[in-house]
Amino acid sequence: MTQLPTDIIPNRTDPQNTATNGPAVLNEQNLEVFHGEENLTRVRSEAPQDYDLVILSSFGGPEGQEDVIPFLRNVTAGRGIPDERLEEVATHYRANGGVSPINEQNRALLAALQTALAEKGPDVPITWANRNWEPYVKDVVQEAYDKGARKILVLATSAYPGYSSCRQYREDYGIALEQLGLEGKLQIDKVRQYFDAPGFIAPFEDGLIEGLQDVRARLEQAERKAAGNGKIRIMFCTHSIPTSAANEAGPRGVDYEGGSAYVEKHLQAARAVLAGVEKKHPELLKDVEWELVYQSRSGPPSMPWLEPDVNDALEALEGTVDGVVLVPLGFVSDHMEVKWDLDTEALDTCEKLGFVATRTPTPGTHPEYVEMLRQLIVQRVASSAPSQNPAELDELRTSACGTPGWFDACNPDCCVSARAKAQKPTIATYTGADKAEGARS
Repeated sequence: MTQLPTDIIPNRTDPQNTATNGPAVLNEQNLEVFHGEENLTRVRSEAPQDYDLVILSSFGGPEGQEDVIPFLRNVTAGRGIPDERLEEVATHYRANGGVSPINEQNRALLAALQTALAEKGPDVPITWANRNWEPYVKDVVQEAYDKGARKILVLATSAYPGYSSCRQYREDYGIALEQLGLEGKLQIDKVRQYFDAPGFIAPFEDGLIEGLQDVRARLEQAERKAAGNGKIRIMFCTHSIPTSAANEAGPRGVDYEGGSAYVEKHLQAARAVLAGVEKKHPELLKDVEWELVYQSRSGPPSMPWLEPDVNDALEALEGTVDGVVLVPLGFVSDHMEVKWDLDTEALDTCEKLGFVATRTPTPGTHPEYVEMLRQLIVQRVASSAPSQNPAELDELRTSACGTPGWFDACNPDCCVSARAKAQKPTIATYTGADKAEGARS
């Protein structure tokens, strides 16, 4: 396990720490008081199984103009949002022909994983299912059962802990099992969140190196500069969520940096990316500061969401930096929220403010990312796992963030919403003891 240094340049989150609920200034000393869920000392790996099928599970998106409103109805089901308001959100999809890029990107990732599994193993088929559009989870589960599958492993296209990024996937399959009457007949497990996996960090590291080189080269050629001081700001961008949801992310009784597993894991991933850049090209981080920013918020203005918004953060930089590198750290592919919120809105803001700016790639089908996903499957399949002992599998894990990594089966209270009237059925739920040390309630 890699031990992440605490003195990487810079050794703070963002200059004013505006992206978290943590202390006003983070430094080498008070960083050490945050231990995340490392105080939960239980074994994190589950025993490998003989799985019949892997399902690549994603959010889904419309495939044409006629799909846009039905898709948005699925996304907002139960909230009572009228079509007139959905049409306001639909403009992003309408401008792209009503097609979300996410489906084609998932097809490409599925094909890459099918090739990788065929060439290197394990010998297990892989298919695809969506939460909000075809192919729907419920339909894929029923088809798999009808074809004889009795043990399924779900691989979600989401790297971080949180309700919508982890627990809701677990609910998707728990609800499907209940509605189909397959509880006790079909076992469905889930691959852990992989924010700390070296193969997830590597594409962002490569992209940041290229992005910094690009911005520096363009600044050298620029006749006019926004501030004239040569400074560059790296903005690690992720999806904003309500602060209440952020504070509920992760298991209970844990001191998270920023008050949330969602925030902390993004900060850890950002530091891992920076540590990799510093190791290879330390000169690129000269006169560079960084921060974690948020995008794509929705909901009523009265509801607090994680801030700062990327565009507000850019406006706040006016006259203080010459260049900006936007790193879409919270996203695994260039779907609509990356293409619109960053490539259109944020880069337009940069142009307005005179910043030389670029947006770095998401993992997509980067070879190291695909291989990392294959390895996560390898570790869960009995015929290919390096050990059948969960404790030994824990020891064999590799982390770019210096952490034990996430749980194969989540605590029952992990990411539970306080607003939920009743808990929904889930898969991949841990039923043993926590063995918590020093946890706060």
